[in-house]
Amino acid sequence: MTETPLPLKGIRVLDIATFIAAPYAAAILGEFGAEVIKIEQPGGGDTFRHFGSITDRDGDSLMWLSEARNKASITLDLRKPEGKALFLRLVAASDVVAENFRPGTLEKWGLGWEELSKVNPGLILLRISGYGQTGPYRDRPGFARIAHAFGGLSHLAGLPGGIPVTPGSTSLADYMSGLYGAIGLLVALRHRDATGQGQIIDLALYESVFRALDEIAPAFAMFGKQREREGAGTVNACPHGHFRCADDGWIAIACTTDRMFTRLCEAMGRPELAADETWGRLRRRLAERTGVDALVTTWTGARSRDEVMRLCLEFEVPAAPLNGIADIFADPHFKARGNLLTVMDETLGEVVVPGVVPKLSASPGRVGRLGPRLGEANDRIYGDLLGLSPEERAELRAKGVV
Repeated sequence: MTETPLPLKGIRVLDIATFIAAPYAAAILGEFGAEVIKIEQPGGGDTFRHFGSITDRDGDSLMWLSEARNKASITLDLRKPEGKALFLRLVAASDVVAENFRPGTLEKWGLGWEELSKVNPGLILLRISGYGQTGPYRDRPGFARIAHAFGGLSHLAGLPGGIPVTPGSTSLADYMSGLYGAIGLLVALRHRDATGQGQIIDLALYESVFRALDEIAPAFAMFGKQREREGAGTVNACPHGHFRCADDGWIAIACTTDRMFTRLCEAMGRPELAADETWGRLRRRLAERTGVDALVTTWTGARSRDEVMRLCLEFEVPAAPLNGIADIFADPHFKARGNLLTVMDETLGEVVVPGVVPKLSASPGRVGRLGPRLGEANDRIYGDLLGLSPEERAELRAKGVV
């Protein structure tokens, strides 16, 4: 059966970034057909190769195998004159460069926007850094945890009055910024198709976090209201949180409207609590949150998680189990949606990675291979694409350029 041509076929991306954010943006394009060439330092390669659980395949990590999917790896030292010259030749034959060095690093190497756009006026340069390319903090180092803190997310994570905690994955800001980076690349490619003009995409890690904090900015500007840590609940709805069940499983229940609360009361066998004179109106429930949450906690605490889920589903109450990864692997919905993708590796055999998101009906993305071995595409890229002879490639290897 012939596979459907992917929509980004013909787009070439040079990924010179490290770790997650900008490389994730490149990987998304690669899932939908772009050719992504991962450029790594000769010798050790991207430090992300050795971050996380290490495998028996050359010491590459599972993080690398999953997040460098579909990419071709070449080695190149951009700081050497020969390396800079080769990179500019690659830029001339590419559509996108993705980087996440500290601002000024490419300029220091003589590879800033002025030099890159000179050899390729239609180039799109994705630049992701901790604080962006401008502003008084542009030179500060930044990682996802720092972005969570600076962008306002960590302030909201944790129990009321308690220590702010990590909001889910410590890499959340990296993945969010990769998503925004991919959106920026698609918009910029569309603009270039219409005008022939390339451009810079400037994205700070903290901006992706700040953009996702719903009303906290307008609420502070209008009312001087600063939201604090709310634990498992929220100031805007009740009951709306996590509740322990009799078997020590946990369940999330989200009653965001009066109608949903009425259905929950019916599921609990307490329909009278949804009357106007009791807790039928949101304002009353918010004012008496402790009592409402205690009621739901008592109800869930007397039943297994499966029983609570059965009742919630029967009465159409928005609810879900708090899944661990073992739950996810056993869940039929994850299987049906292709959220767990098995990819073969010649050394490790079957490796399970997250599937492609989003799902397109006419041109779905795909994962053809896991993260590449270091420099495995050197001969193909330098030989076939740039036309370097075997002797020239051997000389570059001897000099440590590739």
